[in-house]
Amino acid sequence: MQVDILLGLQWGDEGKGKIVDVLCSQYDLIARFQGGPNAGHTLEFDGQKYVLNTIPSGIFNPKTLNLIGNGVVIDPIILKREIDSLKKSGYDPIAAGNLVIARKAHLILPTHQLLDAASESKMGEAKIGSTLKGIGPTYMDKTGRNGLRVGDTTLRDFQERYQRLVEKHKSILSHYGEIPDFSEKEKAFFEAIEFLKSIPHVDSEHLVNQYLKEGKSVLAEGAQGTLLDIDFGSYPFVTSSNTTSAGACTGLGIAPKTIGKVIGIFKAYCTRVGGGPFPTELDNEIGEKLRQIGHEFGATTGRSRRTGWIDIPALKYAIMLNGVTELVMTKADVLSGFEEISVCTHYMHNGEKIDYMPYDIITEKPSPVIEKLPGWEEDITKITKENEIPEALKSYIQYLEEQLNVPIRYLSVGPDRLQTLVLE
Repeated sequence: MQVDILLGLQWGDEGKGKIVDVLCSQYDLIARFQGGPNAGHTLEFDGQKYVLNTIPSGIFNPKTLNLIGNGVVIDPIILKREIDSLKKSGYDPIAAGNLVIARKAHLILPTHQLLDAASESKMGEAKIGSTLKGIGPTYMDKTGRNGLRVGDTTLRDFQERYQRLVEKHKSILSHYGEIPDFSEKEKAFFEAIEFLKSIPHVDSEHLVNQYLKEGKSVLAEGAQGTLLDIDFGSYPFVTSSNTTSAGACTGLGIAPKTIGKVIGIFKAYCTRVGGGPFPTELDNEIGEKLRQIGHEFGATTGRSRRTGWIDIPALKYAIMLNGVTELVMTKADVLSGFEEISVCTHYMHNGEKIDYMPYDIITEKPSPVIEKLPGWEEDITKITKENEIPEALKSYIQYLEEQLNVPIRYLSVGPDRLQTLVLE
């Protein structure tokens, strides 16, 4: 067997959680491979809505094991809160026994969040737009070889390790000014650490490869989006991890040859949260209309998302980087009622018409070259069969497939898991 990968092709918020929830019954293992509680994967079914930050989106299928992989950074407080929320909704993943955590996953400390806030505040107008969850500082400690991992919580000297790292953080924070009191957060942290011990800790690289050896199916779930990748995204307005398919190898401990299908998800238009370049952004009434109809507000932060038309050069770039084999288009229902749909086919950049994403789109902003397509009036949220898709939407799908040279296999026409069509 091989590991299939599902990830976002834009700036995040493409609807990954919903599609993982739809597909999870086909897999024995769902594995998150990067990111942290800055993710907000929204699932809707049976009249209820759930937002997952750290837990993989296959958690509601009791027959599917869900792994928080070694490439993920974990805030024990948020994870405990997430599980408590699921319990209140009537589902207990610990009792179900279908959630495990990689021992090598790194921990987010309260002082990581203080460092995040202090750094972002100092940057002023140049700030990245961090979710202030402590993600960046945690990855910095990981690469700086100072971090604490889940497996460390069971060691006798964990308290001493924790204190050494906190003292380092306090020394850095002292340069920003007075250090805020974090005693209450620290107390909650250690309570959550004890709770974390109730979830099985595993050597994830051995677990995943054993599943493959036994012929079991595995789906790797990405967070954020390709254009936020630390290496290949719109740097420096990026996240702190590798969000591309290559990140699944290091985030789970699998060899490149084990990768099977790469399922890329994109919205029928574009959105972005926080700062950074956005070539097709619509800072006008149309952009606001997309925002309101699409409920484009962050699942984790509640922040308004910037909106714009679909960007073909950026999608081609993401497809190339990930080796995408099939596509999922989400939020097609949001475009119902638009008389025309605009598509960015090229950029004008430094006086040249190009069809790729250049190195620098920040200091030298590209201008989108727009092509207009017919829209559709029909409400598509209740359609259940491919032959019910409006002709204009069929044409839009065909147009995108021709531009991207990858088939669109799934079409999402609403937030509920049942509002998903398989395209033949």
